[in-house]
Amino acid sequence: MTATASFNPKAFRDALSTFTTGVTIITTRGTEGEPIGITANSFNSVSLNPPLVLWSLAKSAFSLSAFSSNKHWNVHVLSVEQEALSGRFASRGEDKFAGIELDRGINDIPLLHNCTARFQCRTAFMYEGGDHVIFVGEVLGFDKSELPPLAFQSGQYALAARKPREGVRLSNAQSHPPECSYTEDLLGYLAGRAHYQLVAYLRALLQNHRLDEHAFFVLSVLSIQDRLTLDQINHFVAYTGREVTMAMMLFLEKQRYVAIEMDGEDQRFVLTADGREVSLEHVAVAKAVEQDITEKLGAGDTQALKILLKRLIHATDPGLPDLWQAEPQTSDAY
Repeated sequence: MTATASFNPKAFRDALSTFTTGVTIITTRGTEGEPIGITANSFNSVSLNPPLVLWSLAKSAFSLSAFSSNKHWNVHVLSVEQEALSGRFASRGEDKFAGIELDRGINDIPLLHNCTARFQCRTAFMYEGGDHVIFVGEVLGFDKSELPPLAFQSGQYALAARKPREGVRLSNAQSHPPECSYTEDLLGYLAGRAHYQLVAYLRALLQNHRLDEHAFFVLSVLSIQDRLTLDQINHFVAYTGREVTMAMMLFLEKQRYVAIEMDGEDQRFVLTADGREVSLEHVAVAKAVEQDITEKLGAGDTQALKILLKRLIHATDPGLPDLWQAEPQTSDAY
C-alpha cells in the first residue's frame, strides 16, 4: 500500500493504539535547572550491547528544547499504582513535581519512586522522524522492582497479566498450561469455584470459633459499622444470598461476640471486645491467605486480579452499600 496521502490520521492513530504498550514518565532538567517530566508510551529497547533504548517526542512539545539541550534523562516504567502520576505528567500548566519525593541517581535528573523499572540514560543519537524527534539513549544505570506495570491500549489504561505459553514448562509437576472444559470456561463457574476454594482456607479457623462463613460475614460487617439492626445487617450481606436470622444473632450473643442494645423499639447489634478480637484474627488469616496466593500467582497477577474483581463487583452490583467505604463506628459499651 503506497497511497499514504489517503490515510485518515484518526483511523491510523486508532489502529496504532491497538498495540499494547507500557507507560513511562521521562524526566530531565531545563536550562535553569528546573525539573521537566512528560508521560510517554513510545519507549522501546534498541540494543543489549551496547545498552540502548529509544523514545520519541512530538516536535510541537513544549519540553522539546529541554530534552534536546540536556543530554541526560531518566525513563520510569510506571507501576499500576502510578496511574494518577501518569495523568499528572500528561497534563500541562501545573507543577508536576509538587509533593513528590525524589531519589538521587547517577546524574542530577529527577528519579521517581515506586516504579516497575527505571533507566538512567544519556543521549547517544537524535533523529528526525516525521512530526517527532527520536531520542536514542545509552543506559548508564537501571533498576527494577516486582511491582506490576501499568499498560496502555486503545486509549485506555490496561492490566498486564502473565499467560503461560504452550510448550513452556510451568513447574516440576505441570509441564503444560491448564486446560478447561466448556463448562469450566464459564465466568460464573470460575468465579464461584475460586470463591469456595478461597473460603476453604478460612474454614479451619472459623471452626475453631464454632463459626461458619455466614457468621464471618456478619462479624466483618459489624467490625466496620456496628449498632446495626437485623434488617440493616441483611442489607449489607444480601450479596451472599443467605438471610441472617435472629437465631444466628442470638448464637453470636451467646458466644459473647455481639451484644444487643435497645434503641426505642429497635434491637441493635454491637460487636463486643471478644467479637472484635475474633474479627482481627479473621483479617490476619485473610492476609495470610492473600500472601500465599501472591506467592503462587505473583504480585502482578494478584494486583490485576484485584482490579478485575473490583470491576466485576461494580458491574454486577445491584445497588448494595459498600461498608468498606464507610467510617468505622465504635461503641463505648465494651
